[in-house]
Amino acid sequence: MTATLFDLTFLVVAPFWALMILAPKWSWTERIAESYLIVLPPALIYVVLLVPELSTVLPLVTRPEIGPLAEYLATDTGTALAWAHMLAWDLFVGRWMYLEGRRLDVHPLVMAPVLVITILLAPAGLPLFLVIRKVCDAKNRGAAVVTGQ
Repeated sequence: MTATLFDLTFLVVAPFWALMILAPKWSWTERIAESYLIVLPPALIYVVLLVPELSTVLPLVTRPEIGPLAEYLATDTGTALAWAHMLAWDLFVGRWMYLEGRRLDVHPLVMAPVLVITILLAPAGLPLFLVIRKVCDAKNRGAAVVTGQ
């Protein structure tokens, strides 16, 4: 069951990423991304994997030590839990980046690579987006001053 849930985790997030990257201006993409519910599928998989492991996981996260944590993450269940955790969080962050990009009118050809980096290497995609966000925010504020808004 663990391997199946591991495989399923990517399958439940991939459609949302595909919409945000490949169809960012489609009206349904924004409607779907506006819902926090898109993060529920990988979060539920995480919970299903976590519940039977709670007595093992709690000590590892409340008193983290590299050795025991590495040993646990090297198990099938530990890997599946970490994967579900990462994909749920990455989707949550990617969703926010997509919505912010739309709000700031960031061109899809700028956002697409940032979202691809985020789905693959989230901690690298977030600071990249924050720089883009800062630049676009400053540009938008400057345009509002010029137009008198």
